[in-house]
Amino acid sequence: QVQLVESGGGLVQPGGSLRLSCSASGFAVSAYDVSWYRQVPGKERELVATIHRGLRGGGTTTYANSVKGRFTISRDNANNRVHLQMDSLKPEDTGLYYCKASLWRDAWGQGTQVTVES
Repeated sequence: QVQLVESGGGLVQPGGSLRLSCSASGFAVSAYDVSWYRQVPGKERELVATIHRGLRGGGTTTYANSVKGRFTISRDNANNRVHLQMDSLKPEDTGLYYCKASLWRDAWGQGTQVTVES
């Protein structure tokens, strides 16, 4: 059974950091593209970052322009997880963060809330 569980969200001040984790089961994260999205009420879900499939810990990455240079997506094949390191956080980074795996169908987690405020 495919399952994605996000964790690591919380409240942080502007300029701070958080590390989100997406724990996967039912498939290997190395074999599929895995992405992080975020959503705020009243707005469409926004693609934040993607790590493309690749073995041996590799995989190219892509980022939304709004997070380039501040966020880093990475993969831990041994533990079947994908992480999102978020640095220099801004209030506009606030939102519910989801991970998505592009399998034979899209699989989503339940989300983890990130709030950036003073």
